[in-house]
Amino acid sequence: MPSFRALPPSLTGANRTPGQGIDAKPIPVPVSRAMVDCAVYVDGTRQPGKYTHAAAVERTRELVAAGQNAFVWIGLHEPDEHQMHSVADIFGLHPLAVEDAVHAHQRPKLERYDNTLFLVLKTVNYVPHESVALAREIVETGEIMVFVGSDFVVTVRHGDHSGLAGVRRRLEDESKHLALGPYGVMHAIADHVVDTYLEVTQLMECDVDAIEEETFSSTAKTDIEQIYMLKREVVELRRAVAPLSVELGRINSEFKDLMTKEVLRYMRDVLDHQTRAADRIASYDEMLTSLVQAALAKVGMQQNVDMRKISAWVAIAAVPTMIAGIYGMNFDHMPELDWTLGYPSVLLFMLLVCATLYRIFRRNHWL
Repeated sequence: MPSFRALPPSLTGANRTPGQGIDAKPIPVPVSRAMVDCAVYVDGTRQPGKYTHAAAVERTRELVAAGQNAFVWIGLHEPDEHQMHSVADIFGLHPLAVEDAVHAHQRPKLERYDNTLFLVLKTVNYVPHESVALAREIVETGEIMVFVGSDFVVTVRHGDHSGLAGVRRRLEDESKHLALGPYGVMHAIADHVVDTYLEVTQLMECDVDAIEEETFSSTAKTDIEQIYMLKREVVELRRAVAPLSVELGRINSEFKDLMTKEVLRYMRDVLDHQTRAADRIASYDEMLTSLVQAALAKVGMQQNVDMRKISAWVAIAAVPTMIAGIYGMNFDHMPELDWTLGYPSVLLFMLLVCATLYRIFRRNHWL
């Protein structure tokens, strides 16, 4: 479900200086407000010090010019248009990709702009809940955009659950992987996101199994709305995961000139995990479709049973109703009107007929 956050001061006018009118041009918010981390790496080792994005690029290109294996990795969280364009000017990012990074809500994709790759990943997060019946949301999604060049990585995140701090720390502890350069970082991010797909699908399997057990239970009442809700979440998950399989498959055919053989091997492993996750989600989707059909059939069967019970009770009630209706016509000349035992005899006859009908219906499993 989409989350709402407060507008930045540049849009609310909170940064207006005294005397500025309501229509005055807002003061741009600095890039540092959206920057999560910015670091320069040489041979897989993080260099000490704090950098602005401009200073980091300048330092990196000095090291590259000196023959060092260096690159810069800057992480941004939900930057506005001004912040993103400021970064794009320094790194030379394509305007179309920058526009996608600002507005988000993109499908998973991989595009090439000259010697820069632009990778869009949909992140997913499993929302804990006691049961499907009490859950309003099971899966929430976010996005990570990755710009990768020969000496830089720019990551742009949308969503509160898509943090990359753990990925960065793990890579900094494994300098060998960071030594692969910017495309090694791209692999690590893609691998982290795809592993999350597998974790979420594993957790969702418990929900699907619970719904399946409830649907085919002879005692539990089937709630089709729960199945519909779970299927909606699976569809959302499928839209986030499935398109990435095609995009990752293009790496070995269209973009292999940008990466080393080692990175290509790692990306093939990511594609394998991605395919497993997509196949698992597709199986959940098919299973829930079958459960919807089974639930509808179960409801229809239950309605037939209820109609048989209603019909049986109506048939039983029809006998005393008919007899009472006949003797309620108040004609002067009717048989047994003057007979002393007429009233109890009629009651006994109605009771015997009703009991006989009840026994017949019970034997035929109508009651």
